[in-house]
Amino acid sequence: MTTVIYPGTFDPITNGHLDIITRSAVLFPNVIVAVASSPSKKPLFELAQRVELIGQSVAHLANVRVIGFTDLLANVIQQFDVKAIIRGVRTTADFEYELQLAHLNRVLTGGVESLFLPPTEQWAYVSSTIVREVYLHGGDVAKFVPPPVLEALLKRAKK
Repeated sequence: MTTVIYPGTFDPITNGHLDIITRSAVLFPNVIVAVASSPSKKPLFELAQRVELIGQSVAHLANVRVIGFTDLLANVIQQFDVKAIIRGVRTTADFEYELQLAHLNRVLTGGVESLFLPPTEQWAYVSSTIVREVYLHGGDVAKFVPPPVLEALLKRAKK
């Protein structure tokens, strides 16, 4: 059975990410959402909490598994016998960056391909960075994130 992986920092996961995951779950029998530690990005949420929030957000998708990782993505790909990497691409700038990563990952994994999915129009402008900025400036992010993430952001704001 084909396994694909959707890697990212997901800090936080957005409805745009959830859309890519849902569409991937329709196309492939096994989808791994691989949450990168990414300490250099200084995430809002720790790795374990991001994994938990994503798990809650995709609980309705039986063929989706969520893992956290601190290793090189190529090693995770080999560990789980992944056949393709799923990446969401919103803009030409995203595409240029993702194309470089696709080439690198193909070399590092001995040929694993990257598949680019454009977002649905509804989520084409949403990114974790934008959500964090709106949140950090006191804006309402309810339209952009799944309910478990909104709840976690609201709890975080009260601290």
